[in-house]
Amino acid sequence: MPMMRRRPLARAAMVGGAAYAVGKRNQRNQQGESDQDARLAELEAQQYAAPPAAAAPAGGGGMSEDSMQKLTQLAQLHQQGVLTDAEFEVQKQKILQGM
Repeated sequence: MPMMRRRPLARAAMVGGAAYAVGKRNQRNQQGESDQDARLAELEAQQYAAPPAAAAPAGGGGMSEDSMQKLTQLAQLHQQGVLTDAEFEVQKQKILQGM
């Protein structure tokens, strides 16, 4: 049986080179994912930061007693079936805008 010549250094270099290439690719993928996560977190923070400032009530707060009374009467008429859903919404918006 002929003796096969082994090349342990060449084999080790191939295995080591392949492992290095795979490791670098994984590192780049992880870096790209962390960059993407950071961008998403920044966008979400911007998105959630804006609405509360816009939701502040104009005019110093609450409704007047008259407006509350009108809304209560309107709701009663709607429950009794005197007003349709569409009519109720229209009248409600008029009262709320007139605050």
